[in-house]
Order: sequence, then structure tokens, then C-alpha cells
Amino acid sequence: MAATLEATQIVAEAPAVKMSPGEALSAEMSECADDPERFVDIAYPWREPGELVNEDGPDANQREFLCSLGEEVRRREFDGITPVMPVLMAERSGHGTGKTAMGAWLADWILSTRPNSCGTVTAGTYQQLESRTWAAIKRWTKMCITAPWFDIRASGIYEKGSPEDWKLVLQTCKAENAHAFAGQHARTSTSWYLFDEASEIPDEIWDEASGGLTDGEPMMFAWGQMVRNSGRFYQVCFGSEAHKWNTRGVDSRTSKFTNKKLIDEWIRDYGIDSDYVRVRVLGLPPTADELQYIDRQRVLEAQAREVQILPDEPLIVGLDVSGGGAAWNVFYPRRGMDARSIPRIRISGQAGRDRSVLIAKASEILRDGLHGNKVAAMFVDTAFGAPIVERLHTLGFHNAIEVNFGGGSPDSTKLNMRAYMWASMKDWLPRGAIATDEDLSLQLSRPGYHLNTSNKLVIEPKEHMIARGEASPDDADALCLTFAQRVAPPRKQEPAPVYRNYGDLSGGGWMA
Repeated sequence: MAATLEATQIVAEAPAVKMSPGEALSAEMSECADDPERFVDIAYPWREPGELVNEDGPDANQREFLCSLGEEVRRREFDGITPVMPVLMAERSGHGTGKTAMGAWLADWILSTRPNSCGTVTAGTYQQLESRTWAAIKRWTKMCITAPWFDIRASGIYEKGSPEDWKLVLQTCKAENAHAFAGQHARTSTSWYLFDEASEIPDEIWDEASGGLTDGEPMMFAWGQMVRNSGRFYQVCFGSEAHKWNTRGVDSRTSKFTNKKLIDEWIRDYGIDSDYVRVRVLGLPPTADELQYIDRQRVLEAQAREVQILPDEPLIVGLDVSGGGAAWNVFYPRRGMDARSIPRIRISGQAGRDRSVLIAKASEILRDGLHGNKVAAMFVDTAFGAPIVERLHTLGFHNAIEVNFGGGSPDSTKLNMRAYMWASMKDWLPRGAIATDEDLSLQLSRPGYHLNTSNKLVIEPKEHMIARGEASPDDADALCLTFAQRVAPPRKQEPAPVYRNYGDLSGGGWMA
């Protein structure tokens, strides 16, 4: 017994092994491998001076997700050798519930706790991917306690010692890019995918990504607003794939980050049972096929289509006038089915504050035409453009015509001119040609719609789109203005008759 006590005393008095700061951090990250909530709490400078000075960490919805993820990881007990079943987690939610930040935390958690992990992140549109999802990942990674371990680049995040094997990259989700999602593996670590705004990601991308979930400790995260009631994300949340996934729904009203007054306004304007509120607030799918009024496929086909027009097709120009700030003033030309050959003209909202700049440009276009074509009519948004039209009329350009987006519609099934013009543009797109431009594509397919109590079509107002974080659809509104009225081809100038004097042969007088 004495010998045992003596040995115990020796062990107790032995000095603890002192770790370097780097070793201590690595050990701490190992402790977080099955505890993403703990990682998020310690990895970022909550309440410290800087960007997070007024933030104290995840809200209740985010913590529930992180805790559930930790349980999924612990249940699999990955040993670094034997493959385990994929961790599959999906969240359908309303607007502004912190999904983008969550994606950044998961990216940092996997990169920091799983050496030689390989990840791919994508989003429903390139604009969403670049300006929101990826921008947030880079911003949070720079604040992360493990930031010195990684090289943060425009197209990926790479561990400095093993950049080829330990990384996260971004990829666009166009169907023709599906092959880029194939071949990702991490047999002794984690191969993983993050799909943001997953409802808009083509099924082909989902199919290819599934090949990266066959070995190691694979993971896949998918979330966003349920803008469609079909497609793979819908199947994951409600359909044939749901039993394989850990899914949840988040009502925007339960998130600490959302603007509750704005949400109340949406509910008053649209109704709690409307598709707009179902998708943007409740995290539910629309009852119609999809929330967007103009489907993305229609837009993509118009971008690829070649068209021919008649020589006398009139040139019509839509002018959407900005109220300043980040919005643009846009002159959009269209000749029949062709809205591509003559490029649109954009003037920044700041420059356009001086209305003389817009008046000068509009006068030039009306006087000189575009690409050798005279302008038959210029339709101008009256919200900020009324003074411009008044001045153009004073200058003699009477083919400049005011259009009030909120004015009465010539079609009784449409609430106002905005709905009438957007409906006309939607009907035109299956035969028309537009520029291959991601901003325009996004603007055309972003506005929602609903039928009011009088069964009239209502297109989501620009202000509502901006309030929920979308860019102002200035290009799309300028194009839709070209459908305000039908414009006939110019009449051919009849040649003046030639009169001849036949004297008295015909009884006198002149004959043609």
C-alpha cells in the first residue's frame, strides 16, 4: 500500500506537459470535432471590439441546428478509416434567419477540426454565391481563431501546408457545370457540400454531388427559401428523400435577426395564407408551381435564342429612372423579338441625380437613334421620370411617353401597369432574345407574384424586393417598359405624284 501511495505522489507531483499556443489551439479544435456549437462559441470574437461587438453568438434556431449536427456526428463515431453514412441536413426557412452566417460557421468548423477535408459551396445563382454566401464565408473565416492556418483566396480557402488536400472551393451551379461537382473524395476525412438557396439548384448538380458522399465522413447541407414546390430540395424537405435527411423549418418571426415590422407589413399586404408569406416568412413551399413570376428556364432559353426581325421593326426604348443611391438609370432598347443586339445603357444613380444628365442622354437617343435606328417611342417610368418627359416634350420630342407603374391596366385581369407590362414581357420571352447577363437573368426571375382577392395579378413591388435584400430590378423594369403600348412600324413615305400638263388635249387642266 505504501508503494502505491508513493507512486501516486510521484505522478501527482510530475510537472504538466506544457503545450505551445499552436498545439493548444489544435487540441482545442480536436475537442470541437463533434461539437459545432462549442466551436462557434469559442472561435469568434463575440462581444469584443470590432464587427461582433454587439453580438453574443447564435440565436435559438441556429443553436438547435448546431446541437443536432453534433448529435449526428457523435452517432456515427467515424474512426478515420471505416466509411460512415453521410450527415445530411436541410433547413427551409423564411427570409433573414441567419442561414448565410450558419454556412460560414460550418465551413470554418469543418476546415478547423478535420485535416484534409475537402468541401464545395454553391448557391442558386452566381450573384448569391459571390456576393452573399462566399463573401460571408471569407468574412467569418478572417475573424475565426484558426484564420492563420488558411490562405483565403477569391475562389477558395486552402490550408497553408496542404493546399491541394485540405480546402474549400466555390462552384457555380449551372446544369452544364455539373461535372465540376464530381470526383470529390476524402477517404480519411470529410468530403462535404453546402447548397445555399437550394431550391434553385438544378437536379443535375445534386446528382453529381452525391458521388462525393461515398467514403470517409461525408456531409451535405442544403437550405434556403422554398421558392418551388418541385425539384430535389422540395423532395428532401417534403418528398421521397425526406426520410434520409435531418430537416427542419424556421419561421422568420422566430429569428432574432429579422425585421418584425417589415414581416407584419408583408402579412398585411399579402395575407398569412399567400404564397409570398408562405415562402418569405413561414419557410413553406408555394401552392403554385413556384413563387417567381418568370421562371429561370424561360430566361435562360431567351438568352440562348437567335432571332430575326423585319427591317421596319420599330425601335422602342424603356427608361427606368432611379431615385438615386445604388439603383441604376437604364435605357433598354428593343426591336420586336430582339432585345439583345442593341446594348442597354446604364447611368449610375449618383450621376443620375443631376436630371440634366438623363435629359441630355434621352435627347441624344431620340434625336440620333441607336445603331442606325430611329426611336419610334421612349416609355419613361413616371415615378422619378415625369420632369424628364416634360422637358423632352418642351424640346420637341413628343414620342417620349410617361408610364405610371401603379396606374390602371388596359387588361382587367392585371392590377396595374406593372403587372400588365411584366405579363406582356413574360409572354414575349419564349420567342424573344435577351443578353447573356447574370444580373438581368436574376432580376427577371426574382420578383414574386400573387392573385389578389379580386383575382387580379399582382407583381411584387420593387420596394419589397429591396427590403428582403434583393438588388433593385432596374434592367428588368426598363425592359418591361418597352411593353407599355403597342407601337406600329413606321409608315412608308408615299412618293409625291408627278403632274404633267397635257394642254388642251384633255380638255385642259393637269393630270397625274
